[in-house]
Amino acid sequence: MQNDPHTTLVTQTANLAANTHGGRAKCLQRLVRLELPVPATVALSFTAVKKIAQGELPDIDAVLRQFPEDALLCVRPSSEDPDWGGPGAVLNIGMNQIRFEQLHDRLGEQAATQLYTRFVQSYSVHVARLDPDMFDDVVGVGRDALEQSLHAYQTETEEEFPAERSVQLAAVLKSMARAWDGTSARLLRQAKGAPAEAGLGLVVQQMAFGLGQGHSGAGVLQLVDQTTGQPQITGRYLHQSQGRDALSAEAKSIYLTRDPRGPSLEELQPELFETLKTHAALMRVRLREEMQIEFTIDNGVLHILDGVRVARSSRAAVRIAVALANDNVIPRQEALMRVEPRTLNELLHRQVDSAAKRDVIGHGIAASPGAATGKVVFTAADAQAADSRGEDCILVRRETSPEDIRGMHAARAVLTERGGITSHAAVIGRGMGLPCVVGVSDIRFQTAKQQLILRDGRVIKAGDIITVDGTSGQVLLGEVAMQEAALDDAFQTLMEWADDERDIGIRANADTPADAQTARNFNAQGIGLCRTEHMFFEAGRLTVMREMIFAEGPQDRWAALERLLPMQRDDFTQLFRIMDGRPVCIRLLDPPLHEFLPADRNGQSELADALDLPLSDVTRRIESMMEYNPMLGLRGVRLGITVPEIYEMQARAIFEATVEVSRDAGRDGTPVIPEIMIPLVSAKREVELVKARVDAMAATVRTQMEADFDYRLGVMVETPRAALRAGDIAPHCAFLSFGTNDLTQMTYGLSRDDAGRFMSDYVHQQVYDEDPFHVLDVDGVGELLQLGAARARESQPGLTLSICGEHGGNPDSIAFCRDAGFDYVSCSPFRVPVARLAAAQLAIKHKTG
Repeated sequence: MQNDPHTTLVTQTANLAANTHGGRAKCLQRLVRLELPVPATVALSFTAVKKIAQGELPDIDAVLRQFPEDALLCVRPSSEDPDWGGPGAVLNIGMNQIRFEQLHDRLGEQAATQLYTRFVQSYSVHVARLDPDMFDDVVGVGRDALEQSLHAYQTETEEEFPAERSVQLAAVLKSMARAWDGTSARLLRQAKGAPAEAGLGLVVQQMAFGLGQGHSGAGVLQLVDQTTGQPQITGRYLHQSQGRDALSAEAKSIYLTRDPRGPSLEELQPELFETLKTHAALMRVRLREEMQIEFTIDNGVLHILDGVRVARSSRAAVRIAVALANDNVIPRQEALMRVEPRTLNELLHRQVDSAAKRDVIGHGIAASPGAATGKVVFTAADAQAADSRGEDCILVRRETSPEDIRGMHAARAVLTERGGITSHAAVIGRGMGLPCVVGVSDIRFQTAKQQLILRDGRVIKAGDIITVDGTSGQVLLGEVAMQEAALDDAFQTLMEWADDERDIGIRANADTPADAQTARNFNAQGIGLCRTEHMFFEAGRLTVMREMIFAEGPQDRWAALERLLPMQRDDFTQLFRIMDGRPVCIRLLDPPLHEFLPADRNGQSELADALDLPLSDVTRRIESMMEYNPMLGLRGVRLGITVPEIYEMQARAIFEATVEVSRDAGRDGTPVIPEIMIPLVSAKREVELVKARVDAMAATVRTQMEADFDYRLGVMVETPRAALRAGDIAPHCAFLSFGTNDLTQMTYGLSRDDAGRFMSDYVHQQVYDEDPFHVLDVDGVGELLQLGAARARESQPGLTLSICGEHGGNPDSIAFCRDAGFDYVSCSPFRVPVARLAAAQLAIKHKTG
């Protein structure tokens, strides 16, 4: 073995690495270096295992010479990342009739028989690949069971059970190596993030029995709770057992620490228990991680078989990382790098308990994380009615529209048949922190009949209870156990450390005072996008808005808008007060006006009554305003130019709110400097026209209120032409904010509301690497951003650049924006912590190279 670099005895100085021999082999070497009682171990490298799969075995005799002649062995997998898994361990290799008789005298009949029987059955199923049903008639653990197991093997294979240790070991190695190369194993580890060609190492270790005379058993121990991350000795221990037997559901394990409910290892073996705790504490410090110890006690003697990273929930991952840094085990920067940004979503929202039983009745796109249970309702009005009765409800729609906003506020979750990651329901759901699943194609939505038809024929009716899991995209029948959100002290500490490291700004998209307060709570540096259209759908405003739309001329429009003015002013006043001097970027009205009008007959009748007009006049007017392609029609800046009174009213409301808040008693003097953003610009002249009206309104308000104030005017770059002509547009602006939702739609020619129907097929067939509405397309859309940024700053140095689409909360998109020199990103309030941590990690990577 000295001449084979791929088969190595694990010693303190052996040449082992996780990327050549796997994480388990490297961890065992670290335990050996700590002088812990680790049984003799030989590590086989990735190369050796690959050769074994191809039929080229290592020198088996040389491997066996590293162990006593009568030692039983076990073989365990050693992948580079423990999360990638591997074949199951095979224990008690070397067991035969001679060894059985020897162990019978040393351990007793029951223990020896149990060892031999277990090995025969394990070898048969996992190595010889025989049907496990062949042992169904084997009863008990005595000699009869052993004889029956040996006979079953012989009957099935027509040969004696192999007796030589070298033959057994060779067969085990070949079986495990070939299992790793199998199609199922490849797909499974790829699903866990492993490369398709990831290597596998194997470790051959001398057995410590855990069975027999004296105090013997096996178990696992760790120093933290894997759900909360709080310090707590947890684990299981089982008398007369091997490996991880104690973890099986049927095992009659005893407690580790003293417990009034039963005996414990601490009471039965106090010195040994203290030694275990000492070893665990040493491993935590020296291996710089919370570790789970796998141990065996053989006749009162402790053996450490393995050490693995403690499995942990997202909540525990944060607390563990912070605790290790606070204890000076790792630096703060490393603590930040150890938490996956996306997993923070699980802390910010209620989640389905991982142990809960799930009756999955449908799947869709996980559009807004979190989970909620409630009664099914099919209209926004029904959702509001349920909320008034104190009943939790799930709003079910084919797709949502701005008219559903109030229903969404009343519901606990939203479920839609159509839509993608940036559809209306998805965007609003993420902004509100409302669980949402969209694009559910395996359920038939019969909204007129107020029922859902499942694939198996079951019918879900209004009032039935379902659970929507916006984190996984699953729809569940009935009520399930939940885990509550956990924004504890460890989370707050991690976020403070992240802010110390990051070098790009993080703002939030917030449309309401509640959204703004959430943004403040998550320490957003301002509001990067306030969509004012959502303000007009509130009760008491929609009718006035519709009166304005039906007005015959500018004078009548102003009459209606003057009624909306104080409402808008109050909206902006609340936002400015909540943000307390932090920037607030307000987008002027964007959607086409027909979106504010009722689409159904009942709504049109109610509108006719409210306006005192014939129903036929109302329906004709609504039909005349309909467009073939509203996304590219009369909306955004086009609306502001053709119906200028709307933008003038909004500008007045913004400026009057600015003055009012600036005059607030007790303010620390931080000036309120609003940012006004013009949507859907494609030409310089559009900006010039709107800017002239906004400037004029600013002058009017300054005169009328006898106050001075500053403001910043900018453009939302959503059209490819605006990006290409950014050099012309920039001199008229203080900032450009790239609206990547619409920019992606227009660049691809894709409807974000309809793309969900085929996007999974496109990604699966590698047409697109990722859904471009979820992860920024750096090659296409990204090139437009880079061109626009470069041309804008060439003509207007110091111009503020940002993105405010849903991509703003995606770690990969943040990396692109940071590299492109953008000043900040803006995302949904509940994605702000994710963005803060992702930005910190990018800055750390840049500093450390």
